[in-house]
Amino acid sequence: MTSTVPTQVAIVGAGPAGLVLSHLLAESGIDSIIIDQRSRDEIENTIRAGILEQGTVDLLARLPGSRAHTVGMRHDGIELRFDEAGHRIDFPGLTGRSVWLYPQHEALKDLIAARLEAGQDLRFGVTAMAVEDGGTTRPRVVAEHSGGTTLEIEADFVVGADGSHSVVRREISGSHDGLFREYPFAWFGILCEAAPSAPELIYSNSPHGFALISQRSPDVQRMYFQCDPETDPTAMTEDQIWDILQQRVPGVTLVEGPIFQRDVLRFRSFVARELRHGRLTIVGDAAHTVPPTGAKGMNLAVADVILLARALEALLTRSDSTLIDGWADAARDRIWKAQHFSWWMTSMLHTTPDASDFDRERQLGELRSVVESEAGRAYLAEGYTGWPLG
Repeated sequence: MTSTVPTQVAIVGAGPAGLVLSHLLAESGIDSIIIDQRSRDEIENTIRAGILEQGTVDLLARLPGSRAHTVGMRHDGIELRFDEAGHRIDFPGLTGRSVWLYPQHEALKDLIAARLEAGQDLRFGVTAMAVEDGGTTRPRVVAEHSGGTTLEIEADFVVGADGSHSVVRREISGSHDGLFREYPFAWFGILCEAAPSAPELIYSNSPHGFALISQRSPDVQRMYFQCDPETDPTAMTEDQIWDILQQRVPGVTLVEGPIFQRDVLRFRSFVARELRHGRLTIVGDAAHTVPPTGAKGMNLAVADVILLARALEALLTRSDSTLIDGWADAARDRIWKAQHFSWWMTSMLHTTPDASDFDRERQLGELRSVVESEAGRAYLAEGYTGWPLG
């Protein structure tokens, strides 16, 4: 059996991009349907890190029931460590902005609850199989319920917010058509039961390699160290993991505790060659991915849909195609700034397998140039806290 439902905007993917977009469209009186192949429980309980920029938090705070300012923890700086010394980057003093430590899955709980409370047509366990009639003014998403029945969504516009394996991207330009970089290292990440080791995040460049001492909550901490992408996350004992972490943040005594999750996070950068074709477009991870060092992933997705919501409001309520015709170019401006910032933070803090003594000394010179210059510190603070959303 096949059921067909009409809407103005069909959104594939109930991640941050799709949910925020539906909220912004609803503010303009535009109907949308969101589908996601995952269950609500899977979405809300897949643990992900989250550093939210000032602009992202300001937007989320508009949602009924948002906990960004209550559960989220405001951070006014980070510490860069090298040569066994720490150097604080004061975000408000340099930019007048801050960031919030608020895990992405917690933000998704807020978003899903707010959209359902508002009457959003949000369907879990529905897998997009294809997009048809993409070159027309009435494209269709062909999807399948977990029980096997077929759903067709007829829309004025289709938005792919369905991640790096996007069905919508495949229709626009092919699954892998884009600009791509894979890094020769990864992060070994842990979650542990412990108190914070420091009041703010520590990004440490040491002779033994990179480490990030992050946080999750007052009782649970997130930490990472640079590793080979092929590292087996189960191969090391807890004592070995703590020895590596401690070695890579000399001068800081880490608060240790039981490790209850470990994984290896590969580093990739990607920007799709085409972001839009006719009445189809892609946003968030469907359009681009960045290394986690600069904390841009979710924030960049939100920036995408703020621009897109304005363009769709003009198109669908006023028949004005000016903004949608310029949307992809406008989005790329921020995408490539974020790509550069993420690459810069990554290259400044990590060591490649073939690095020479010259490379190491040059890297330390770059770090000193940043922390010893107000302009250098301001550049880092501006990129980390996020450029104005306009």
